[in-house]
Amino acid sequence: MNIQDYFERICYKGSQEKVDLETLTEVFQHHIRAVPFENLSLHCGETIPLDLESAYDKIVKRHRGGWCMENNQLLSWAFQIMGYKVGLLSARVYNPERKAYSEDDNHLLIKVVLEGKTYIVDGGFGMAYQMWEPMELVSGKDQPQTPGIFCFTEKDGVWYFHKVKRKKFRMDSENNIPCPDAIENMICKDIYLFTLQPKMIGDFRMACLQLQTDPSSMFLRKSICSLQTTDGFLALIGWTLIETKYNYKDDTDLVVSTVLTSEEVQKILKERFKIRLDKTFVPLNTCSGPVF
Repeated sequence: MNIQDYFERICYKGSQEKVDLETLTEVFQHHIRAVPFENLSLHCGETIPLDLESAYDKIVKRHRGGWCMENNQLLSWAFQIMGYKVGLLSARVYNPERKAYSEDDNHLLIKVVLEGKTYIVDGGFGMAYQMWEPMELVSGKDQPQTPGIFCFTEKDGVWYFHKVKRKKFRMDSENNIPCPDAIENMICKDIYLFTLQPKMIGDFRMACLQLQTDPSSMFLRKSICSLQTTDGFLALIGWTLIETKYNYKDDTDLVVSTVLTSEEVQKILKERFKIRLDKTFVPLNTCSGPVF
């Protein structure tokens, strides 16, 4: 594995010697704008290994994306090579349908300690809940970013991660008209909870297996590919392409949805997400649950 090849993959040409917040943020942003959050392997008849070498080969050499256990594992390796003090944490994602957090840890996070402060870096959530900057681990402090206002709250050693989303104006691109529920009000969304207990990558083995084999797993019921842009994000969910532009006017996000044909799906993956799949991809969306 070569850090220079990783930098080339994410189109990063900045400092490689500085170990500061600015450099950490810049590398992080290059990663989330170059490497999609995606689970397409599961819809190509492939399994997703847990080891770092597999994540590097998939993302750097084969120009693919990955889910949290791939993106954040690779990011933590890059930060460590650059000289940052990093560690892994586990989280339990909130399920709005059940109105509860998952019973088991199912999400991987990065902790970075820098100049006496602790930051959470998460490059593996995707969609509208993807942070764009490392977040200082401080309870009750609003941390505004382009996607919205993020916040941590802490209670009895458990940390909760939230986001205040802006209003959304939804547009059907085919008819160029607003959807029936065009305007959604701002609301605070629960995302996940976690503790500061250090984790090793092996601690995620059961979660990695469960997310790929449990029939109730959202990742098996929904094909996902999302990529952050300079002003929003792109997402391909099943056959639907979603283009979101943050804060396009009046504290409102613009969301445009387009239903694609199977041929158009393959074209969009190549042209918009820069992904070429080795095996036949079968789009799927059989649930209305949350997108991690």
